[in-house]
Amino acid sequence: MFQRRLGYVVLFCVVFFSIQNVQAENWFQFRGPNGWGISDVKNLPVTWSETENVAWKTAMPGYGASSPIALDGKLYVTCYSGYGMGRNQGRMEDLTLHVVCVDSQTGTILWDKHFKPILPESKKVRDHGYAAQTPTTDGEYIYVFFGKTGVFKLDQNGNTIWQTSVGTDLHSWGSGTSPILYKDLLIVNASVESQTLVALDRQTGQVKWRVGNINQSWNTPIITTSESGRRELVLAIKGKVLGFEPDTGHSLWSSDTDIRWYMTPSLVAAKGVVYSLGGRSGTAALAVRTGGSGDVTATHRLWTSTKGSNVSSPVIQNGYLYWMHEQRGIAFCAKAATGEIVYEERLPGARQVYASALLADGRLYYLDRTGKTFVLAAKPTFEQLACNSLDDHSTFNASPIVCDGALILRSDENMYCIKK
Repeated sequence: MFQRRLGYVVLFCVVFFSIQNVQAENWFQFRGPNGWGISDVKNLPVTWSETENVAWKTAMPGYGASSPIALDGKLYVTCYSGYGMGRNQGRMEDLTLHVVCVDSQTGTILWDKHFKPILPESKKVRDHGYAAQTPTTDGEYIYVFFGKTGVFKLDQNGNTIWQTSVGTDLHSWGSGTSPILYKDLLIVNASVESQTLVALDRQTGQVKWRVGNINQSWNTPIITTSESGRRELVLAIKGKVLGFEPDTGHSLWSSDTDIRWYMTPSLVAAKGVVYSLGGRSGTAALAVRTGGSGDVTATHRLWTSTKGSNVSSPVIQNGYLYWMHEQRGIAFCAKAATGEIVYEERLPGARQVYASALLADGRLYYLDRTGKTFVLAAKPTFEQLACNSLDDHSTFNASPIVCDGALILRSDENMYCIKK
């Protein structure tokens, strides 16, 4: 009897820890579990090339700047085809939107669902096309945002459960914010489509609350916790960082940024403080303590800096903030408490960096638009570990993710699984 019970205990432990491991390697949304670009997975590769540590390479059915998400051994990603691909623009009437499901172990495309966009779309979207928003999942359904065409809830076979519009305005830079989940809400930054922040009931697609005056904002909101334990929804718009009550959309606080440009990088948070990058000149980064009320510029804004990035998002770990400048190929490390720059190092051969930083296995992964990935030690002393290139003649705009102990990279034309 004892041996039988011991066997049950061992079996339970094996199953439990296997489930925990699978859950740990799922990548549910843009920038991973918290939206901050950090993974706990170990034993990721440091070096790779077309002939080394590439488990598979799969041609995509269309272009896209969105990152994939990972759920139980499957990758979900968006694409577009038929128009606006490369130099031959084609006819707008042929524009097709895709949601694609890929087997994470083999790279096999399991299904490719097509959606007709609501036309007209922008005639020419700069840099990233018509599929820049990363999907999200609650573990059962997939939620996809296609800008003017709307928000979709799909089952894991790609069948549409509901479709909802969050606005129909257009911009020459296109739409690029990714949806996030909070409790029973799906929250969408619809700055381009309607200058609003919208919360949808994820069961029905109905609008639960809506906030206006979300201007020139291309960043994905984050959910964080203030020192008092209050949950806050935070994003950046032109000139301000804003905090909201995520259940109701009620405005909690705002802080001036002194940044004169649109805001693209998504924020990160640690110990009740949010960190925001943005802008092309002048002030380009700041830190704001959460938990305030009203205009907190004088009381909760901790520091500003002229060192930042206009596109790529940072990561934070152990009191240090890390990021790459989107144009200059410079890697930065700053003290999170003060904004003081610890190092500022140019990476030889680095081109434009639109992908957000990934921190995993004690390393920083920075991917430039030509397919070079610079691997740095995640510590406040500069140490470059590798520079890896792939033989891909298209553009890498998507941020890398972690799935099943591997790195997943996505270009306009291909998806790669990088694994030891």
